Amino acid sequence: MKRSVLTRYRVMAYVTAVMLLVLCACMVAKYGFGTGKDLTLVVSQIHGVLYIIYLVFAFDLGSKAKWKFGKLLWVLVSGTIPTAAFFVERKVVRETEPLIAGNAPEPVKA
Repeated sequence: MKRSVLTRYRVMAYVTAVMLLVLCACMVAKYGFGTGKDLTLVVSQIHGVLYIIYLVFAFDLGSKAKWKFGKLLWVLVSGTIPTAAFFVERKVVRETEPLIAGNAPEPVKA
């Protein structure tokens, strides 16, 4: 597995998680204080598109890492739970790094 697969997932996990937090703040402003109706609409649409991209990259990583369905489902759903993607991303990186290191060519011994 290439490192770029993990990097794409990591970037989208952070971007999706941050946008979800921004969306939550916008929802509080909209429903709690009656302001930001237009901003909430824009942020929700942007988050939706970014979440779809996150799903594609997470599924790609999961299929290449040969995850079981339950783990893949948890990683995919973590993009919908505020702050969960941050924690899941760290765990995924710890578990996936050895797979990437295992594909690295061995140094030539002189």
